[in-house]
Amino acid sequence: MLLARYQHELIEAGCDEAGRGCLAGPVFAAAVILPHDFEHELLNDSKLLAEETRYALRIEIQQKAIAYAVASCDNLEIDQINILNASFLAMHRAIDQLHLKPDFLIIDGNRFNKYGDTPHACIVKGDSKYFSIAAASVLAKTYRDDYMKQIAEEHPEYNWHSNKGYPTITHRKTVLRIGYTPYHRLTFNVSMPGENVEQELEEQ
Repeated sequence: MLLARYQHELIEAGCDEAGRGCLAGPVFAAAVILPHDFEHELLNDSKLLAEETRYALRIEIQQKAIAYAVASCDNLEIDQINILNASFLAMHRAIDQLHLKPDFLIIDGNRFNKYGDTPHACIVKGDSKYFSIAAASVLAKTYRDDYMKQIAEEHPEYNWHSNKGYPTITHRKTVLRIGYTPYHRLTFNVSMPGENVEQELEEQ
């Protein structure tokens, strides 16, 4: 069972992102403030959940959260400031949108750019340890998936309906074959270490 709070004196928001390792599309982030007694037996790191479960949890999180917000940084911003800083900026934007301002932040991961004067704690694998971070991971993931399905209609050949912009072999081969879209991150390497994708294309 995940934990409800990191500390018990201050209003606490959990933050997480989705889409950091993708070749295309924005990085999304969410910030969530949950009731201090919130519990859910299914809520966990969104990567460990089935898609149907994630969307069911999103409805419940949005109904029960004291406050929540979702924000993003697009691929152009990612190319300008790098994916790590874009992830932090998306989190900042989500926190900005909360109608109740938190006094303390818990962040999934081991790094974060400080948000004003608000104290924070970075927690490795925090989305599998604290309900609020897990809730943020579910919101960020589902909102991003919705966005990728939407833009997939413009570029069906990249199969974003399925891969959501992640660097699958098929996605990378398609980029090498027909090029980038306006949604691709141009600073990301299409080829992966140990894989000669160009040679694979020549052999097809």
